[in-house]
Amino acid sequence: MNSVSFPVSGRSMIPSLRLQHCCQAKQETVDKVVAIVKKQLALPADAAVNGESKFAALGADSLDTVEIVMGLEEEFDITVEEESAQSITTVQEAADMIEKLVEK
Repeated sequence: MNSVSFPVSGRSMIPSLRLQHCCQAKQETVDKVVAIVKKQLALPADAAVNGESKFAALGADSLDTVEIVMGLEEEFDITVEEESAQSITTVQEAADMIEKLVEK
C-alpha cells in the first residue's frame, strides 16, 4: 500500500492529509507492461521505465498508445474499452487496469 501526503493550506491544526492507494498491480504485471511499452516504442533494453513512467514522456504519441494497448490486450487476453484506453497515461495505470479486467 502506498501513502501520499499533501500539505493542507491555511491555519488548520492538521499537518497533512494522507491518501492511500491500495489497489496497485502486482510487480509481475508491471514488468510485463514495461516490456510491452519498451517493445512498442523501440526503447533500448536498459531504458529506465517503471510504474511511474508516463507514455508521453517516453515519446509515445496517440498512435503509439493505441499500439501499446493492443499489445496489452494480446499479452493478457483482455479487451480494453476505448474510454479506458484513452485514460491510461502511465505504466502503473495500465497495470492496474489490466488486473481489474483479468479479475472479471
